[in-house]
Amino acid sequence: MTSLIPRIIAQIGLCLSIATFTLGVWAKDITGIVVSVADGDTVTVLSPEKKQFKIRMAAIDSPEKAQAFGQRSKQHLSDLVYKKEVRVQVVDIDRYKRHVGVVFLGDKNINLAQVEEGYAWVYRQFVKNVPKPMANALFEVEETAKVSKKGLWSDKSPTAPWEWRREQRKK
Repeated sequence: MTSLIPRIIAQIGLCLSIATFTLGVWAKDITGIVVSVADGDTVTVLSPEKKQFKIRMAAIDSPEKAQAFGQRSKQHLSDLVYKKEVRVQVVDIDRYKRHVGVVFLGDKNINLAQVEEGYAWVYRQFVKNVPKPMANALFEVEETAKVSKKGLWSDKSPTAPWEWRREQRKK
């Protein structure tokens, strides 16, 4: 019994170390200059240490480049952040090893701005990864953009990117 206690303590210590490391990686903000805009929801940030981070913007999904409004969405995001210093609150790392996060230019939430101007949808499948107040704000500005027919909502029947990608895979 007494030899079991040190092993249990060692295992608990290992678990705490892993948890602390994981929280440190996931909770760390990334700051740097946006050096590339891939599309309306993906940017590359160059940190002061000259390390590049591919950032997938959390809780939003913009039209694909070949899709209606895809190029406009990319251009809008470029106009907002390209060659500017941003801060990214990392919330996850996706299956492609991209950091998933909320991008801020000063105090401006860029994820929210893309939805507000009609250049992205709220990504319902992943909106649970952001705090509830932000999720609520995303849904609110999306509804306002729809009613105002901003951006992609000016189309009579816009196709959500996840549906468009599914159709492309079938072809």
